[in-house]
Amino acid sequence: MNKLATGVLLALSLGGCATTQQVESTPPTTFEITPVHNELRELPPPERKVVVAVYDYADQTGQYKPSENITSYSRAVTQGATSILIKALQDAGRGSWFTVVERSRLNNLLKERQIIKEMRKRYGEAEQGLPPMLFAGLILEGGIISFDSNTKTGGVGARYLGIGAGTEYRQDTVTVYLRATSTQSGEILKSVMTRKTIASFGVSASVFKFVSFKELLEVEAGYTSNEPGQEAIKQAIEKAVYALIAEGAHSGLWAFRNDQQGQQIIDRYKAEKNQQPLPKVQASALEPRLPEAEPRLTQDSGNADVVQCDDGPITRSSKPSAALATSTSTLSGPQSEVTSS
Repeated sequence: MNKLATGVLLALSLGGCATTQQVESTPPTTFEITPVHNELRELPPPERKVVVAVYDYADQTGQYKPSENITSYSRAVTQGATSILIKALQDAGRGSWFTVVERSRLNNLLKERQIIKEMRKRYGEAEQGLPPMLFAGLILEGGIISFDSNTKTGGVGARYLGIGAGTEYRQDTVTVYLRATSTQSGEILKSVMTRKTIASFGVSASVFKFVSFKELLEVEAGYTSNEPGQEAIKQAIEKAVYALIAEGAHSGLWAFRNDQQGQQIIDRYKAEKNQQPLPKVQASALEPRLPEAEPRLTQDSGNADVVQCDDGPITRSSKPSAALATSTSTLSGPQSEVTSS
């Protein structure tokens, strides 16, 4: 009996936190700060704010949630990636990088403007026309292009005379693409790719033992932890926005207000791509400042892109540089990968 009691205690101890974990209801929160989100949020401000449009950022995997026993018609990834991308653009540099115009629900916006015009006409205020809608110089497109389930699986366990414990793990991978297209020429100026892993693991312990001729002891305990897929996609999209900003600054599509701070961000990004040790960014490079003038992105008749602001235009004097060589690197934080072209 002493050996049996020792085995039961060992199995339950290997069950880990399964017997102590409690599921509690938590109050609603606005959002969760992650290292990737904080990195995007603390970007130094640009010289001028860029006006962008997002029409659709869809799930292009066409996959359904994997199920071993029944047919599931639930999608494997979130269908709200457009909203996640818009939020990431607004958070970049604490709102100093992009002005996002509504395009995903453009029909609703046009209908509402038409209602306003009709009401003003009915009440004799037709001369008070609506201001023109803001147009974008860049269109951001792409989507979730891959969701690979069970890219890594495994576990370990042991059982002796009906007493045992084990652990299992599984890893999925989600991949997103993001590209910036010029509305003047239709040229794809930059395209980046990021990849994020989704980890799940479980711990279990059990006892199945006859303690006497007609008495059976059976004990089970377990604990599982699954990383939310929506949170993984959110981090992948935020990293893609960060990569797009760094790539655009490196090739001259836009520039940081402070050249020294901007160069530190570019050097750090290049080190991530080339799998080099990450240089430390000075604290001053993570202090965003809001732009002084509200920008408008327009284009002239030539090949140069013009960022129109209240204090005058700034022109990128040459066309975008040649596409950067494709590379892959493992990023800091929760196992993300990024490539660009």
